[in-house]
Amino acid sequence: MDPEISVQKQDSLELDLSDIIRKILFLDKWKEIFRYYRLGSNNTTPQNPDGAHISAEETRERYGMLRPKGQEQLPCCSFSSVPRLSSVSPTLDGFPISPAMATMLQRSLFGNTNQVLSSDWRKAHFKFHDPFSDLAFALQVEKGGAQSIQMAVQGSIIKYLLFTKEGKGCSLHSLCNLSQREQEQALAAVLASILWAAGAAQKAVLCFVTKDLRSTSTLHYSTDNFIERLQLFEFSEKGATEKFIYDHLQCFMGEGSHGVILFLYSLVLSRTFERLQRDLDASTTHLLQPQAGSVLCRQAVINMILTGRASPNVFNGYEKGQDEETLHGVLTRSDVGYLQWGKETSEGDRLSQVGSMLKTPTFPIWLCNINGNYSILFCTNRQLLSDWKMERVFDLHFYSGQPSQKKPVHLTIDTHAHHWEGDHHEDKHGSGRWFSSVEMAIRTKWRDATVNWNGASPFL
Repeated sequence: MDPEISVQKQDSLELDLSDIIRKILFLDKWKEIFRYYRLGSNNTTPQNPDGAHISAEETRERYGMLRPKGQEQLPCCSFSSVPRLSSVSPTLDGFPISPAMATMLQRSLFGNTNQVLSSDWRKAHFKFHDPFSDLAFALQVEKGGAQSIQMAVQGSIIKYLLFTKEGKGCSLHSLCNLSQREQEQALAAVLASILWAAGAAQKAVLCFVTKDLRSTSTLHYSTDNFIERLQLFEFSEKGATEKFIYDHLQCFMGEGSHGVILFLYSLVLSRTFERLQRDLDASTTHLLQPQAGSVLCRQAVINMILTGRASPNVFNGYEKGQDEETLHGVLTRSDVGYLQWGKETSEGDRLSQVGSMLKTPTFPIWLCNINGNYSILFCTNRQLLSDWKMERVFDLHFYSGQPSQKKPVHLTIDTHAHHWEGDHHEDKHGSGRWFSSVEMAIRTKWRDATVNWNGASPFL
C-alpha cells in the first residue's frame, strides 16, 4: 500500500475518533443537565400535606396542569445577586424557562435585554392590611412603579368581595369584616381570574422561582440573574389555576418574594407574545418605561389587568395617530373602570381622554391615575351605573393607598347641585376654593358633580 494513502487513512480515522469522542462528551453533558432538572422524567416526588409522595402525573391531575412542552432549557448558574426568595420545589413538574422565552420576556417588557427592574419593584409584593380592620380589604402599597399593578389588582379584589364572592353582603362593613383566610382566598381568586382573562380563557401560566439549583452552564440572558430561575406552570382550567395559586400564595405575598414581578411575568406569559404583538401598536412596542430612577408601567399593562388585552391607549376602539398609523384603544367594556387626571388630560388631548369602555365599567369601581399616583374609587351599590336615577346623589368610597390613610374616605357625589365649568379649577361662585385632583378625576366621569368629603380632609 502506498505509504501516503496509509497516512491519510490513519489521519481520517483519528479525525473520526475525535469527532465521536466530542459528540459523546456533548451527549453526556446534556444527559447530566436533563437528569439534574428531571426534564422528561416522571421520577418526581412532591408530597401531600400528610407526607405521602405523589407522582408528577398525579400532580398534573390534581391541578389540571398542561404537560410541559419539550424544549431545550438551560438555566443560568449564577444566583449570587438574588436575595432569598419564597420558592417552589422543582419536583412540582413545572419546566424551566428557556433562553429564547426569557429573551422574549425581557424584550416585551423593556424592548431590550439590558434593563432590570429597580429595587422598589423587587421589594413589592401583595400584602393586606390587618384582618377585621377598617382596611382589611385593602393592599398595602409603597411608592414606585409596582404601585399601579397593586392598585389595579386592588380594584378586582373589591369587585370580588362586593359583587362576586358568595355569602358576602354588598356593604363597606363586609369589606372590613375579613379574616386572614378570606383575604388570601380573595387574592388567589383575583390573580387567577386576571391571568385567565389574559390567556383568553384558554390557558394561564404561572411563574415561580425554583430553589437554588446550579448548572455547569455559563449562558446568561438577563443581567439580574432572576429570570433564569423561573419555573413555569401551565393550566388549562381556571379553577386549577386558583387552587395552585392559593397553595403557593407565599410566592406572591411573602416578604422578599418579588411577588409583583412574578405576577407581571405570569401576566405577560399568559397573554402570550403573539397576542401581545397584536394588542400593541406603533406607539407602544413594550410594556415598561424607565423614568427617574424607577420603572413605570405603560397603559398597556394596566389595561391588560382591567380587560385582559394589552391595549396601549384609553380611548375606545381605534384612532389614527399623527403619522396616520392605527392606534389601538379599548375594545370591550371593563369590569373595573379607569379614570385619570393630570397635565396630559387637562390639556384636552383627545387621545388621552378615557373612553366609555373604561369610564363606565360593569361594576362601580374605578382605578384612578391622578398625577401618576394610583387610587381606588368604589360604590357598594351595584345598580349605580345601570339606573341613571341612581347617579343623582350617591356615595363613593376612596382608598388612596397612602400609609397615612387608616380607613376609606366617604364621599357624597351630587351631580345636579351646581353647574361646574370644566375649564376652571376654582369654584365659579367666588369662594376661592380650589378643587382637589380627586374631585377633578371624579368630574371627568360626572361633569357637573359636587363632592362632599363629609368632614375628611380632601386628598390633593
